[in-house]
Amino acid sequence: MSEIHAIIRFKVHQGKLEEFKRVAARCMETVRTRDSGTLRYDWFLNADQSEGIVQESYRSSEAYLEHVKNLRETLDALRSLASLSSEILGTPSPELTQTFKSRGVPLFSPFQS
Repeated sequence: MSEIHAIIRFKVHQGKLEEFKRVAARCMETVRTRDSGTLRYDWFLNADQSEGIVQESYRSSEAYLEHVKNLRETLDALRSLASLSSEILGTPSPELTQTFKSRGVPLFSPFQS
C-alpha cells in the first residue's frame, strides 16, 4: 500500500469560524492548483460548525510531502484559528515515518484490505 491517508480533526477557536473558513478555502485552492498527487481532500463540519474532519488521500509519501510543502504557510494560519490533530493510515516512506514520529502523529499500518 503506497497510498497515504490522513484524517485531520479540528476544533475552531471561539469567534474564528469565518476566518477559519477563508483559510480553509485557500487550502482547497492550493490543493487544486499545486498538488500533483492528492487523490482526496474533503472537509466536513458538524452541525454548529465548531468541529470538523478533513479526509485526505495521497498517491504516495512523496505526494504527501509535496502537499505539506505547498500548504506550509496556510497550515500555520489554520493552527492559529483551530486546534488540529492528525491520524495517518498507510505505509509511509522512512522519511515520512520519521516526520510523523517526531511530531507525535499516530500512524496506523495496513492490517486487512
